[in-house]
Parts: sequence; C-alpha cells; structure tokens
Amino acid sequence: MFLKKAILIFFLLIFSSYFCLSSLKPQTSQVQQLAIDTPIPTNIPSSHLIKAFFVEQAPQRNWDQPWQDACEEASLLTVDYYYRHQKPSKKHIVADILKMIDYQHQQNWTKDINIEQMAYLSQDYLSYQTEIIDQPTIKQLKNFLTKNIPIIVPANGKILYQENKHFTHGGPYYHNLVILGYNDSKQQFTVHDVGTKHGAYFKYSYNLLLKSIHDLPDSGHKQDINSAPAKVLILLPNQKT
Repeated sequence: MFLKKAILIFFLLIFSSYFCLSSLKPQTSQVQQLAIDTPIPTNIPSSHLIKAFFVEQAPQRNWDQPWQDACEEASLLTVDYYYRHQKPSKKHIVADILKMIDYQHQQNWTKDINIEQMAYLSQDYLSYQTEIIDQPTIKQLKNFLTKNIPIIVPANGKILYQENKHFTHGGPYYHNLVILGYNDSKQQFTVHDVGTKHGAYFKYSYNLLLKSIHDLPDSGHKQDINSAPAKVLILLPNQKT
C-alpha cells in the first residue's frame, strides 16, 4: 500500500513540474499564429481588392536623393495611411518621409534598408506588430489580402520592368511596393507601385511578381539581389486609429 502511494505521489510531482515549466515557456505572438499557425482556408474568393491611398516615393516628382531611394518609406506609409484612413497632402507625405529618413539616420542605417530594418521601423517608429513571411506562396498572399491586410514586397525592379515600362533605366535593382489585391481570372496581382506616378492599382502577373520578390542582399550590393531570399512584410492593424 505504501509503495502504491509513493508511486502515485511521484507521478503527481512529475506532472506538476511539467505543467509549471510549460507555463513559463514564451508564448507565440498573435502575429506569428496568424501568419504561420492558422490554416489557409480553401474557399478563398477568386478576386479581392483593398482600396488604399496612393503614395509616390517622389511626391513632388523630384528624383534627387533621398527620393531616389524612398520606396521603402513610401510603401510603409501606404499601409500606415490605409490603416489610419488618411489621405494626406503631398506636403504632409514629404514631411512624413523625411521624418522616417531622419529616424533611420539616427540608427546609422544606409539609404537602402532590408526587410528586417523595415520591420523594426514599423514596430519602433510606427508602432505596428509585424511578421516577415519567408518564401511566400500565392495562396499565402491571397489569404492576407482577403483579410484586408496589405503586403509590402521587396523586389528586383529589373524583373518588374518586364511588365512595367514606366520605370527608367530598365527598372531599379532594389525596389519596394504594396500588394493590394488579386484576380484569378486574369492571374494578376494589383499593387500600389510607389516608384512611378502611374503606379496606383498597377497590375503584375502572379508568376512575374512572385519571381521578382527578393530582399536586399546582406552584402548591400543591390546588383546581387537575385541571390537574396524571397520575403514579404506584414503590418497588422493592431493599433488604435
């Protein structure tokens, strides 16, 4: 009898210890659960479009620096203005871009920033939760869009140039844009391409846009962009607007 009680107490102690230790493990964030753990529904509609204010990276059509490399800031602001329901003036956009660039200077960043830096900027400066999706699929992208969540895409502009002749010099090596919708019947994504004045609700084919997705290379050399991994950035509408 004593032996049975001892064994029972032993197993109870083991179970209690496991439960306590499990409760101390860090929990997966809500953003990670949405992006990774939540199954993609099978009944995704055949088309969807998010209506958003269009932000040009050179609002005053001045392509000198810093506007030549302001696609990251313009893409982030496109999503930020969408969540805040704002349609700012060009003067306001210019001021917002310059403030973001000043913040980056304080971090000692270069004029081109990668997706990790964009995520940090989104969290620390704009106060959003973020998630970076590695090797995104068309189904993953469509799943976010149907939830009215825009997607920021770092891309090889030379590839985008194949379907967007509004770029000069054959397109930039490193570029950023925002996906807002898709259409299965046309096999196209709809984007705000901040790099040209013709970029509002621009259409890129599924295959070409997916092929273009590349982060800024670790080397910092934009010409090496095809060697960099495919990643996209998600900002979640988790803040009060």
